[in-house]
Amino acid sequence: MKRSTPGLLALVAAFAVAPQALEAQNCWVRGNLADRPSPLDSAVVSMGDDVVKVCYGAPSANDRTLVGGDIHPHGAPWRMGANEATAIHLPFAATVAGVAVAPGSYSLYAVPGEDTWEIFVNGQSDRWGVPINDGVMANDIGSGSAMASANDHVETMSMSFENATANGATLVLRWEGYEVEIPVARQG
Repeated sequence: MKRSTPGLLALVAAFAVAPQALEAQNCWVRGNLADRPSPLDSAVVSMGDDVVKVCYGAPSANDRTLVGGDIHPHGAPWRMGANEATAIHLPFAATVAGVAVAPGSYSLYAVPGEDTWEIFVNGQSDRWGVPINDGVMANDIGSGSAMASANDHVETMSMSFENATANGATLVLRWEGYEVEIPVARQG
């Protein structure tokens, strides 16, 4: 009769983790992932030997005009996703949309405009995405501008890192008819 060693059992258990748990790894989650209409998603990029990760809820437009419409009008703060606040995890000092930050986790939100979006970096990463009120804004570290351009319609919001080097990348948000480019760069 063969006996399993504790090390082997731990290895088997590690690979038996539900896909949703792996998806949520390093992302703060409130509640059950299965009970939400907008799934949790993430984007990662290697910058040298380090990995940067963004966690966000991926809403769908469902035949609505959201950004620039009645739900998220131009000039009003928006959480850049659904459910939890969009969060970026940085293992090194960096700039996000030109805002200097220490290594750590931060939430992001935007004030969309037609051609330029103001991107806010907030020191409280583990929070629900709304409301963006005075209490949330009290934790803002700073804001910077990101270019928004017209894009083909994208039904479900997505974020990806593009143009990656050892020292930076562009975080690109695509949704509805927008493509927004947010620079993320290693500092120092």
